[in-house]
Amino acid sequence: MDPIDQTIDNYIAAGYAFAAWIGPGEQQIHYAIQRQGHPRELPAIAELKGVRGFVMAPFQLSEAHPIVVLEPEELGEWAVPAPSAAADKEASVLEHTFPVPEVDYAQRFANFTQPLLHHPDRKLVLSRKQLIPRQEGFSIGKSFLAAVTRYIRSFVYLCHTPQTGTWMGSTPEILLSGKQCDWHTVALAGTQPLSNGKVEEQWNPKNRHEQRLVAQYIHDQLQTLGIEGKEQGPYPVRAGEVCHLKSDFYFSLPDPALVGELLERLHPTPAVCGLPKAWALRFIQAAEGYDRTYYSGFIGWLDPKGHSDLYVNLRCMQIKPTHFELYAGGGLLGASQLTEEWQETEIKLNTMRRLIRQTC
Repeated sequence: MDPIDQTIDNYIAAGYAFAAWIGPGEQQIHYAIQRQGHPRELPAIAELKGVRGFVMAPFQLSEAHPIVVLEPEELGEWAVPAPSAAADKEASVLEHTFPVPEVDYAQRFANFTQPLLHHPDRKLVLSRKQLIPRQEGFSIGKSFLAAVTRYIRSFVYLCHTPQTGTWMGSTPEILLSGKQCDWHTVALAGTQPLSNGKVEEQWNPKNRHEQRLVAQYIHDQLQTLGIEGKEQGPYPVRAGEVCHLKSDFYFSLPDPALVGELLERLHPTPAVCGLPKAWALRFIQAAEGYDRTYYSGFIGWLDPKGHSDLYVNLRCMQIKPTHFELYAGGGLLGASQLTEEWQETEIKLNTMRRLIRQTC
């Protein structure tokens, strides 16, 4: 039997629609293969009702970027391999020496924060993309396994389809998880670097306010569907080399058909878009300067008769034949500072950068 990394590389080279993923703390990698035909395309989130498969949804639906559902002919699991002795540990801290903010980012930051200065309940999320050349001999399979053994507190995935190309990420943010009547979502917002490798316990008013805006939005969306959830938090959690404030929402869905409608209401969350949502979407589309495609969409396994795990597609990259496209962003309020926000995106980009460095 071929090693896991070589098997993954062979599947992608053969052009199969393929996904592999692992949840926080799990000991088994799940995989799904669709060898025949192309994955299904859906034009609306509501059409996920009753669908079973591995889902990849964009930030904003369009004809060019539909929801893609890999409906596997084969499902299986692999044991998590032992980490390489040469691999960096998740506890290691990269040097925090960052370049000054790029001119384009600084200008967009000014454009994004200007309408927030006198509106404390408004929020916008500004993201950016970085291109890194791909060296000959890079193994997608080895890079994915490096992510699995490094980012044990996150949802780590690899997805390749003809429609989306090849994506890989390590994301801490649940969009919707559960089975039958018991479901879970989170409000995850506010970001700080680790403090001497540990989760930061002290949070400034800007981060706390940002997290509260996201939590309130989720609470309101559940209530519009008549869902009374139990909220726990906020509390600090680690995600790679940063930490966030997190609130959990646990609730029942008496009708599984509500999954599609709830996903429509939750996505995109204020953690990746902003508030008010419709205004923030229009603003981002007009002022961010590029198409996010599947970055800050959602991804994961959906099963109306079993367990579903859908995550927001953060800390990710698209792997292309000649280069990598890495994505990261941060939530802005009127009190946001340019240098701090730039450094936050740099730290988040390191999530994928270190995998490229390790496996090249």
